[in-house]
Amino acid sequence: MKFLIQSIAGRNRSLVRALVSRRFFASSSPEELAKRNYANDLSEYNSVVNSVTAQRRHYLLRDVYDDMKLDGVQPTADIFHSFVVGVMKGARLSDAFFFREEMKSMGIAPDVNLYNFLISTCGKCKNGKEAIRVFDEMKRYDVKPNGQTFVCLLNACAVSGHLDLVYAIVRDMTAAGVGLNQFCYAGLITAHLNKEPRPDNLSTKILELVEQSKGWSSIDSSRKSAEDMMFNISEEELYNVPTAEYSHRSRFLQRNLTVYHVAFSALADIKDVQATEALLEMLKKDGKNTDTYCVIQVMRCYLHSKDFKNGLKCFEDYMNSDKTPAMELYTTLIEGAMTDYTEEGMKIAQETLVSMNDRNFFLDAKTGSNLLLKAAGEKTGGYTVANMTWDLMQGRNIPPTLASVEAYYKGLKEREIPEDDPRLMLVTRTFNTLKRQQGTFPNRR
Repeated sequence: MKFLIQSIAGRNRSLVRALVSRRFFASSSPEELAKRNYANDLSEYNSVVNSVTAQRRHYLLRDVYDDMKLDGVQPTADIFHSFVVGVMKGARLSDAFFFREEMKSMGIAPDVNLYNFLISTCGKCKNGKEAIRVFDEMKRYDVKPNGQTFVCLLNACAVSGHLDLVYAIVRDMTAAGVGLNQFCYAGLITAHLNKEPRPDNLSTKILELVEQSKGWSSIDSSRKSAEDMMFNISEEELYNVPTAEYSHRSRFLQRNLTVYHVAFSALADIKDVQATEALLEMLKKDGKNTDTYCVIQVMRCYLHSKDFKNGLKCFEDYMNSDKTPAMELYTTLIEGAMTDYTEEGMKIAQETLVSMNDRNFFLDAKTGSNLLLKAAGEKTGGYTVANMTWDLMQGRNIPPTLASVEAYYKGLKEREIPEDDPRLMLVTRTFNTLKRQQGTFPNRR
């Protein structure tokens, strides 16, 4: 019975609440019930939704909704917007459509802002064709799109690589008298980057689009709406721009350089050093300086092209300037230096790990796991970077991901290490524990 409850709990905690809490505690006093319930009315549930979203536990939002219905709390349009924004941030497309259908079943008509969130969610899931279907539904229900709708749609199709659809949207925007802003040009660059197969003149096209963007329009219809402000959604996040996670860091990111950000990122992805250096010259001629994000993309381009000398120089030039140091600079250098696991690169990665720790920059679960996963791929050499990364995480009780521990475990097993080696024994225990936890507690993640 206990195993059954645990199995159900992983998949549907609301069902357990209905089977256990409501059935076995029906005779409890109001005070006892109040202690067990985490929310009782619409306002409290709205606070719970916002809290779950802020904690990035988006997979729990369906359960919160189920609990809200069990409590007999009637949803409103506002809380549906909160639910959809939450699952949008978590890129949970099926959940977003679930809430849309729930709205309709209750006679609540989705408005233009909610449709924008749905289209943005399609973009996060790289499903441009579904975004077009959502847009068509808007037209069927006579919901008038605004400037944000077109930009959301353009970028949703762009991340899917649907270049033809992107240019069709541009034509529709022009016909509607809506000018192209910096996020539109960013979307055009992304569309060219993601188109399959990639054109031979991709770098040239990216530079051309950056040049064309210099006359971009700042149109009222594409500015942040009051609803975006209420939900703390940046334009970068709404339009799925690569800089979305950094948009709140003003010392890290100059938001007026959006087109340059996307261009530098794209050129780093295709490892075109010559085009990257040309883009740096364009930026300089515009009388602007690189921000931290641009520097990181330039470093990526050099390092992934195995030009470790210039990649390291970019890092050192930045650190010797009066700019604010950032953890991402260290992790970019470490990760990039491990390209093809050369002797030169692994030495740079090792020295940078030591320098990072000495300057009190510490790994978190995400960056530490990413570096461990990359370092674990080293087939020759002393496995020093992988071991150091593991030790740094263990020293601060940072939990690694299952994928990174599995890669590290397999890498250790490939080496001639005794079975009773303390490191191997600890990694084995951690690996088995994570496997057991993931297998025992399945959920909506």
